[in-house]
Amino acid sequence: MRRMRKGDQVAVLTGRDKGKRGEILRVIPKEDRVVVQGVNMVKRHRKPSNASPGGIEEFEAPIHVSNVAHIDPASDKPTRIGFKMLDDGRKVRVAKKSGDVIDR
Repeated sequence: MRRMRKGDQVAVLTGRDKGKRGEILRVIPKEDRVVVQGVNMVKRHRKPSNASPGGIEEFEAPIHVSNVAHIDPASDKPTRIGFKMLDDGRKVRVAKKSGDVIDR
């Protein structure tokens, strides 16, 4: 699960939101899921309570990590992720298609 991190740009590969792109808002490693901005939107009808007024709430639901792919910084297309050790000893993520370093 180290391949996906908050803030990464990803593309959805399967499901009703196939083709959409967005930023990872949250990573849930125990369930192998990620929350992507604007993807897998669901509605919940909430009863009013002391804390909230209630109504129809719309938010992003988690999507399985296997259904998304990183966006290659060079080609702007989906790519797989690999790891590489730099000369200074850091381990960084790299795009398999272009070889570009993804980590900041």
